[in-house]
Amino acid sequence: MIRKRGVALLFALACAGQGAAVLPQVYPSRPPRLIVGFTPGGGVDINARVLASKLSELLPQQVIVENRPGAGTNIANEYVTNILVVPASLPARSLKELVALARERPGALNYSSAGAGSTQHLAAELFKLRTGTRIVHVPYKGSAPSIAALLAGEVQLSFINPVAVGPHVKSGRLRALAVAGAKRTELMSELPTMKEAGVEGVEVPLWFGLLAPAATPREIVRALAAAVAKAANSPGTRKRLLEQGAEPVGNTPEEFQAMLKEEVARWAEVVKISGARAE
Repeated sequence: MIRKRGVALLFALACAGQGAAVLPQVYPSRPPRLIVGFTPGGGVDINARVLASKLSELLPQQVIVENRPGAGTNIANEYVTNILVVPASLPARSLKELVALARERPGALNYSSAGAGSTQHLAAELFKLRTGTRIVHVPYKGSAPSIAALLAGEVQLSFINPVAVGPHVKSGRLRALAVAGAKRTELMSELPTMKEAGVEGVEVPLWFGLLAPAATPREIVRALAAAVAKAANSPGTRKRLLEQGAEPVGNTPEEFQAMLKEEVARWAEVVKISGARAE
């Protein structure tokens, strides 16, 4: 999986193999819909529309983007690997100091998220699991109120994307402690990863993918996967996606399906122990 700024944008369809890039002449008989489970204007929505625009040039019909926000999709703006931030007033100037504080005061610290089941929620629960700390989850309806709670001191930490909190970190109102990724983010290159800061096993890569209904004919999935990869990696589209902080990965359906299985196995422990559920 390829990452840029800690993010992978996977464009593939997860139910068939590689194959020809030519769609059957009878397909699509009507404009295909690209269903986006996030609100308009967020990172996912913007990237989907960039892709749909190029796909409309390659397919016989125009691709229509349809927004259907639902459970666990209050993270539309989180498309860069999350960073751990705390209010400047918190007496913890490093990740080690935060862990020590949380261990000294079990249950006294709260963390905000963009909603139950969101990546912020799961990232914090993984952090708790790996550090053996007890921190209380306070879910909000989206990133904006989650950040507002952090700034107001209602919560003591949160995993938030650097684009959203960058100005608050620069102003000194928030303190960034570490990146929840395998490598540093170019947006805050001076910020250490969790591993560099002393906490192992807290990596939360964020990716977006495309899937087709399971009943979709094999030859159509093959052709769509090839068209999506071609669209995502075309110079103009690739440039626009990179400007959004996302790097397109035109992988095969098999590769994407294998990655999905790895992700399910990876988060099973966290979900089981934390009881995290999308709302």
